[in-house]
Amino acid sequence: MKAAVLHAPQQPMTIEDVAIEKPRRREVLVRTAASGLCHSDLHFIEGSYPTPVPAVLGHESAGIVEAVGEDVTYLKPGDHVISCLSMFCGHCEFCLSGHLSICADPTVKPPPGKAQRLKWNGNHMNQFLNLSAFAEQMVVHEHALVKVREDMPLDLAALIGCAVITGYGAIAHTARIEQGSTVAIFGAGGIGLSTINAAAIAGAGRIIAIDKDPAKLAMARAFGATDVIDASEGDTVKRIVELTSGGVHYSFECIGLKSTAEQSFSCLRSGGTATLIGMIPVGTRIELHGVDFLRERRIQGCMMGSNRFRTDMPRLVDFYLQGKLHLKEMVSQRIRLEEINEGFAAMKAGGIARSVIVFDH
Repeated sequence: MKAAVLHAPQQPMTIEDVAIEKPRRREVLVRTAASGLCHSDLHFIEGSYPTPVPAVLGHESAGIVEAVGEDVTYLKPGDHVISCLSMFCGHCEFCLSGHLSICADPTVKPPPGKAQRLKWNGNHMNQFLNLSAFAEQMVVHEHALVKVREDMPLDLAALIGCAVITGYGAIAHTARIEQGSTVAIFGAGGIGLSTINAAAIAGAGRIIAIDKDPAKLAMARAFGATDVIDASEGDTVKRIVELTSGGVHYSFECIGLKSTAEQSFSCLRSGGTATLIGMIPVGTRIELHGVDFLRERRIQGCMMGSNRFRTDMPRLVDFYLQGKLHLKEMVSQRIRLEEINEGFAAMKAGGIARSVIVFDH
């Protein structure tokens, strides 16, 4: 099969013929239909986060089941599926207490470098996040997939696999915002737009989007933002506090920067909660003033929106087909696998929400 291979950080990926094994017990072979380019992948491409190389990256995808291994009962060939890196075992303490997104059971989530499903030139090829979606096929554990209705376009369904489930879950599960609450969302990329859309669905009274890119701020309004703030113009925190007469009930950091993480906490009113969604680079420390916690303000982390993707994703598909979830508007361009490096260059240049690789089988 064809796959995009990362040989080392800071280097362009190359398109290679990679061998893939047949599915083993509880594994599924998926023909990839589409894969979104996520900023999280860019972190690994640029070396901000380490991963064993050579590797096939990619984690936001949808496709069709081609074959199943022994003891797979949930899926069958022909099923349309969305992948998710929040694969779960179903029996550990986290899973049994409803926190499936932080399950770390190595039987379903082998640590980096351990999965032995891909080979290149006869040697081991690393599988990224146990998915490797920048390839024509994937072999994954059945608990990394959710079956969805066949009238859902797969190029749009792929977005639900990361950006959308993360933004939706941050609103619905991690923060659990109340109707009528005021919300500030830092960053209007794929995850930020999904968070804005989810806040609107949840009935937030005021949704403030913060970004430096005018094009993204325009998209934020289309996704449900009631107010936008250009972060390049003046004191962002001061403007949010003035706009809301004291600060917001909830804030969401969707970029992964020290400065915006600190701002997301500073813009809270008393009793407010800041949720950090973006991947802040390894080694970065966030600085907050201890006295501010006397106002009962909170800051918390978020892993993939604290999702329960087997129930969340079919619901999001329904939201899209009902016209509540904006997915078409998020796709800035559809590209071929061979154009993947240009896709990430466009991401770095700004002005776009999501590029999606569409596989021509």
